[in-house]
Amino acid sequence: MTARARRIAHLDMDAFYASVELLHYPQLRGQPVVIGGGRDSAPEQLPDGSWRYARLRDYVGRGVITTATYEARALGVGSAMGMMKAAKLAPDAVLLPVNFDRYRHYSRLFKAAVAAIAPEIEDRGIDEIYIDLTDVEGETEALARRIKQAVRDATGLSCSIGVTPNKLLSKICSDLDKPDGLTVLGYDEIPARIWPLAVRKINGVGPKATDKLAALGIATIGDLAAADPGLLQQHFGHHYAGWLADAARGVDTREVATSSETKSISRETTFERDLHARQDRAALSAILTSLCERLAEDLRRKGYVSRTISIKLRFDDFQIVSRNVTVPQAVDDAAAILHAARAGLKRVGLERRLRLLGVRASTLEPRGAAPVAARPVQGELFA
Repeated sequence: MTARARRIAHLDMDAFYASVELLHYPQLRGQPVVIGGGRDSAPEQLPDGSWRYARLRDYVGRGVITTATYEARALGVGSAMGMMKAAKLAPDAVLLPVNFDRYRHYSRLFKAAVAAIAPEIEDRGIDEIYIDLTDVEGETEALARRIKQAVRDATGLSCSIGVTPNKLLSKICSDLDKPDGLTVLGYDEIPARIWPLAVRKINGVGPKATDKLAALGIATIGDLAAADPGLLQQHFGHHYAGWLADAARGVDTREVATSSETKSISRETTFERDLHARQDRAALSAILTSLCERLAEDLRRKGYVSRTISIKLRFDDFQIVSRNVTVPQAVDDAAAILHAARAGLKRVGLERRLRLLGVRASTLEPRGAAPVAARPVQGELFA
């Protein structure tokens, strides 16, 4: 019996946090809206029934944006950007507080809707999943549209889906026609539809790698596919160069990981520009705080506590360094994770610039009676 060709989908909710907020404040549809404020940025309903909203121009602090509507993104505002910087680009944007309880509720709804159609799911966070459609009956595009409609019916929200033979290509394709997009692609379509794209469209190619590739005359994924392997190895090292070459050709053998046994949970971000621990201390502190908060939310959503917190750094020369910190009591709260992450950072020499920062929770246990501490307060990176 001939094995079925793989059909792997990547489903990404469209501007998830912002879209959830617009369900509750539909009067803000079509406006630039930024999510990331504190409780003091909560909307206030006035006696006449109208609403008063916080504006980005009035924000003072070191916070970073969690997400933004597409109207705000059109003004240059994006996730992980410092809000003081964003205020210069979109001063009139509405600022709303983060509401993780609300987002977790809608996350559960959309994932349950998908699972009722295609149960082989890899959970990649609160707003995205991979789905193995290989053994699900139905024509590919019709099946994807059925999933999109099920998500909309369950949540009132739109999502974008890419369906290809593997995870790498599907991740690229889910982003091609946002919002509310659907892209189905086969290997034979890679030269026409993938190679003209910028190299940064490959998940795992960040701004620094994009700049280095551009300096070599490599701007598109097609340029990367045609690049000399020796040239790539000279500038990126054997392992990363090999991965770049495979990615450019759409090679990815990873399976959709549906196992319920989670060994670790992590959050990381690649910076728009390389940051220095001292010169960019405030920005790094805000980013680290945000990563720890999101990791804590992931742990609680999946029902785990962690005894080992790790930090991951990638320097401007692509060297990766990690440090592990074992905590005396298993944790799932952002303050304890942040404290451990800062302890790990103190064990790293930070003379070079950084291009990536990540935090990971491992040595996981089912959540029991782990104490819940207060949310972390942004401060010095090594406080």
